[in-house]
Amino acid sequence: MRNMQDSSNSGLFDGRNLIVFDGECVLCSNFFQFMLRRDRTRQFQFATAQSPLGQGLYHELGLPTQNFQTNLVIVEGKVYQRLDAFAAAMRRLPGMWPVLSLCRFLPAVLKDPLYRAIARNRYAIFGRAEVCFTPDASTQSRFAPQGY
Repeated sequence: MRNMQDSSNSGLFDGRNLIVFDGECVLCSNFFQFMLRRDRTRQFQFATAQSPLGQGLYHELGLPTQNFQTNLVIVEGKVYQRLDAFAAAMRRLPGMWPVLSLCRFLPAVLKDPLYRAIARNRYAIFGRAEVCFTPDASTQSRFAPQGY
């Protein structure tokens, strides 16, 4: 796996789009379900942070591989984290959803602490699943192969 510290490396995933989410976090799993329902053109593939692919990506980015502090959204090879990840995902959806991507223009001094506060308390606020999310047969095809 290539070094991903430079998140502007547009050739990293050959233009494929990926959302990596914490499969134990109820909020994160709900975000996955939201994206799955609205991504009708199947632009995104998905992986849980607990999967070998997710673990490799978090490791390469120098992020914790147990206590996940951000979802990752990779669009056309560029890696997004925190609120910028949410904005990148929203920009790819049809209809009114791209308006939510305007949050990317908030100053980092506001959006990063806000995101970190929610991430730090997400299990207490939204809950934690007893087991990691496992895709059923109808969603399995949307999950990235581990060798992505």
